[in-house]
Amino acid sequence: MTKILVIEDDSSFRNVLVQMLVRAGYDVRQAGDGNQAVEVCADFQPELVLTDIIMPDKEGLETIQDLLAVNPDLKIIAMSGGGKFGPDSYLPLAQKLGAKATLQKPFMREELISTIQEVLAL
Repeated sequence: MTKILVIEDDSSFRNVLVQMLVRAGYDVRQAGDGNQAVEVCADFQPELVLTDIIMPDKEGLETIQDLLAVNPDLKIIAMSGGGKFGPDSYLPLAQKLGAKATLQKPFMREELISTIQEVLAL
């Protein structure tokens, strides 16, 4: 079973994502911010990370760099609704830092699952 770590500071949205992924057959863990994610990742050893970009404490771009420094082969999908500047400014930067794909919030379940399948196939 493929292991996925979901990093999202909005607990309601995070719970929806986790439920969707569990129903799709994935082994899922969750974190509310980048600091917690680094700890969970060390224990859980996911094959894929789905991370929000704009979060308190440690935001997604820094989290991507930290996770890839420990595991350069980790597959990461960055997601963002954009905050002040819109997702167009954050998501391309996430890819430059090593994210394999991006999702602009809001997105549909089908888009989430197909993006995960595409990234896992890389």
